[in-house]
Amino acid sequence: MASLYAKGGSAVQIAEQISTQIKQGDLQPGDLLPPVRQLAGQLGVNPNTVASAYAKLRDAGLVATRGRAGTQVLEQPLMAARHIRQVPEGMCDLASGNLDGALLPELSMSVDDIFPQQNGYDVSGDLPALCQLASDWLSQQGASLGETAVFSGALDAIEKALRSHAAPGASVWVEDPCWPPLLTLLRHLRLKPLPLLVDEQGCRLPEKDASPQGCAVILTPRAQNPTGMSLSAARANHWREFLAQNLGCLAIVDDFWGPLSQQPLHLPCTADNGLYVLSLSKFLSPDLRIALACGKPQLLQAMRADQYIRERWVSHILQQIAVKLWTQAQREGLLVRAQQAYQQRRDALAERLQALTGAPLPAGEGVHIWLPVRSEAAAGQIMAQRGWLVQGGEPFRLKSGPAIRVSLANLIPAQLETLAQDLAVAIGSGAVVN
Repeated sequence: MASLYAKGGSAVQIAEQISTQIKQGDLQPGDLLPPVRQLAGQLGVNPNTVASAYAKLRDAGLVATRGRAGTQVLEQPLMAARHIRQVPEGMCDLASGNLDGALLPELSMSVDDIFPQQNGYDVSGDLPALCQLASDWLSQQGASLGETAVFSGALDAIEKALRSHAAPGASVWVEDPCWPPLLTLLRHLRLKPLPLLVDEQGCRLPEKDASPQGCAVILTPRAQNPTGMSLSAARANHWREFLAQNLGCLAIVDDFWGPLSQQPLHLPCTADNGLYVLSLSKFLSPDLRIALACGKPQLLQAMRADQYIRERWVSHILQQIAVKLWTQAQREGLLVRAQQAYQQRRDALAERLQALTGAPLPAGEGVHIWLPVRSEAAAGQIMAQRGWLVQGGEPFRLKSGPAIRVSLANLIPAQLETLAQDLAVAIGSGAVVN
């Protein structure tokens, strides 16, 4: 077990190493951590440092101290309901990732907007008008992936795909850092995440001698959350070659930024070995829990069968509202306006940060900026002292280094200079919180 941990390190670093092993499934519920003095000797640190690391893991609910029985890894509970973030009075919320409501199409109902109600149970769940909008948009993106199906949000579509393709205990490649609900979903399905680092060209491929092998890979083609990176044409082509050589590996493409992206869509898969998922929530409404999926026919058939024995279909009324909002957004140029507004906010902050720190930030898009720091706790404290609530990177990370995520959707121009100056201080801080 000692081989899991690097030599030396602070209590925070040791706790993060152990936390990563728990997240990845290398340490399972019921496993015992080494005795404090034993691990301290192996790492060449003071026993108090290891004891402090174990205390941090205990406080985080990852382990329990059983006295002479040792320190044991706990089963991680699944959240029954999402924790509602409480923003202290007087602080600016840059942690939630909420969208700018002014950039969403406004749903206005008139006497002419009477949505027919479905009065039977033996009809298709997919509204043809919505599927046609998706098909037309994908054609504009240069993608041809076959018939479109409607599901209750991106996470629902991904869950159904994984249920149909992956057996419990299998491994799935994911981006590192990645969207935290995805890690929760994998744990719920008893699947093991295998981290793949994200760089300026998007998600890297597995090492040639990677073991174990993933039965699936989940990729973000544009505006990856939290880094903002997109798959380059070259990297997408390498993924296509990899998948052609690894026929048992399914690619699930989560294009959550979709119509808000200014980058071309470089698909890492084909309709034969991949599933493309487009969520409507980012460009129409977070409350519109609808996603469209297309790709591997046999997989879509299995996903529809799963849907039939569960929720049956997505409400036709919701689908009709989605058609109305999407059509309105296209007609009034709202998507282009949102594209430009979000990109301007991100670029302006990145440019100012580079001027202050001297370190260039990778070009990206979306509403998030991922900033590496020495200590997430210290950086978060510094920002909080200055009136900013930012998101620590720990929930997003498997093996990648510490960072903070700053969400810019609701940033106003007057805040830009102060935010950049405060972030420069937080990034440059050498403090480490033990």
